[in-house]
Amino acid sequence: MSQEVREVTHRAVSVPGGRIHIAEQGRGPLVLLVHGFPESWYSWRLQLPVLAEAGYHAVALDVRGYGRSSKPAATEDYRMLALVEDNVALMHALGEERAVIIGHDWGSNIAAITTLLHPEVFRAVGLLSVPYAPPGGPRPTDIFARMGGEEEFYVSYFQEPGRAEAEMEPGVRDWLAGYYAALSADTMPDATEPDPHFVSHGGTLRERFPSGRLPSWLTEHDLDTFAEEFERTGMTGALNRYRNMDRDWEDLADHNGSPIRQPSLFVGGTLDASTTWMSEAIEAYPATLPGLVSSHLLEGCGHWIQQERPAEVNRLLIAWLAGLTAQ
Repeated sequence: MSQEVREVTHRAVSVPGGRIHIAEQGRGPLVLLVHGFPESWYSWRLQLPVLAEAGYHAVALDVRGYGRSSKPAATEDYRMLALVEDNVALMHALGEERAVIIGHDWGSNIAAITTLLHPEVFRAVGLLSVPYAPPGGPRPTDIFARMGGEEEFYVSYFQEPGRAEAEMEPGVRDWLAGYYAALSADTMPDATEPDPHFVSHGGTLRERFPSGRLPSWLTEHDLDTFAEEFERTGMTGALNRYRNMDRDWEDLADHNGSPIRQPSLFVGGTLDASTTWMSEAIEAYPATLPGLVSSHLLEGCGHWIQQERPAEVNRLLIAWLAGLTAQ
């Protein structure tokens, strides 16, 4: 295990929704790091020591349902409002009144809505890979159903409890390896191959994953670390985030179209479908993120941005955080 990971401290913090496992390093202003699907606190292993060295209390959490955090049984317990309240309660349990929050993938959405709903305590937000799009618009499951066309979009595939689990859980390690490779710049399928974001009718996502090679950012040890968590917890807690998208749409209706006004940062990859499919969201930033400090697209980078390109992402994060401190 690397020196950076050995120096990380782990503990469980009690919040009203259960217990949140955190990995933390450093002292100073609090920076919460929120991972996406299908990952854990470990996706921030390359940021924790850098943030700590720069003078911050860097805290990477396992989102509810992941890793060593609580895993409620009810699907609705994974609604966005519950995850937001976990973040607020965690911040206060750590003895802080204000914090910066940074998220990747689903964590980007969670960080954005946390900041939107609690501007009094979350003073800035960093978004990695998934752009901010304000609540509102058509019902999410209707959008995803249209996206599939003759096939099925992966978010639609994830909706039915047990269906995706049946594909993933019998061989979690291999499934994760394929999923990570499918969205990584150096191993993703090319334009002539079937898109791994879609499922043929009666098929599985696994059928479209590249095989035989891990992406360059992922070691066998890294894969083991991710896989061991999901082998223990199963995949349902993680998948329940997708199963609450319509519920979130209803819960957040009072905030439809609302901008995030706090200082913000966006970093995406040019080869990431999250940025190419949501290019209109990025173009709308002057209206939706009026406090945007800077926005960056890393050329030739895939979805796992802080792991694929840690040096560049760390440099951008530290420069942004330093600017916040100077304000």
